[in-house]
Amino acid sequence: MEHIELFFKSIFINNMIFATFLGMCSYLAVSKKVATAVGLGSAVIFVMAITVPLNWLLDVYLLKDGALAWLGPEYAQYDLSFLSFIMFIATIATMVQLVEIIVEKFAPALYNSLGIFLPLIAVNCAILGGSLFMQSREIQTLGLAFNYGISSGIGWFLAILAIAAIREKIRYSNVPAPLRGLGITFIITGLMAIGFMSFGGMLTGGDEAKEPTAAVAPTQNETEVAQDTLAIAKNEKETIE
Repeated sequence: MEHIELFFKSIFINNMIFATFLGMCSYLAVSKKVATAVGLGSAVIFVMAITVPLNWLLDVYLLKDGALAWLGPEYAQYDLSFLSFIMFIATIATMVQLVEIIVEKFAPALYNSLGIFLPLIAVNCAILGGSLFMQSREIQTLGLAFNYGISSGIGWFLAILAIAAIREKIRYSNVPAPLRGLGITFIITGLMAIGFMSFGGMLTGGDEAKEPTAAVAPTQNETEVAQDTLAIAKNEKETIE
């Protein structure tokens, strides 16, 4: 259940684009065609699926305060967390270089269409954000880190795929001249982000069942006041009669 919850939250509720607006440069620049968006989105999924668990291992066994205790008790006092950014970016850059080589070898047309934005995945804030969110949210296991990497990548993929499909359609629409291009793209992105906000309560589980409240015995003063009220009402009734 924990894996399922993390998977859907990362895609819909904590979407990298619509919740935190990370990776917007590639999202805006490579979303003019669906084919290009699919290629870049797939590359992002692959990179995040590899780098997030790798960075989790680095964080747990090397960078955290006391992470070096496995080397011996004399190393338990060392804290290498100040190296997190350097190590994370080095891991991401290595994987992006591997992706670039593979895409250039097997899909040269896609490689040419992506242009500079494929190597720029190395400095894509969504990729680095995935590893930093993994660290700040203290994901407990390697399996959950792998799940988080894949699901975050899928969320980014769905975001760029959706905006690419919309941008292909609005080419034939009568968009006002001042809003053509990035203007209407930003407006659509904002509306889509509002739509994704509706998923915020998807996994809350509903309202918890309310426990029955035990009846509270009336105090002596409350009993006396009630008796006096009944007596007054009785007297008024007799007077009327």
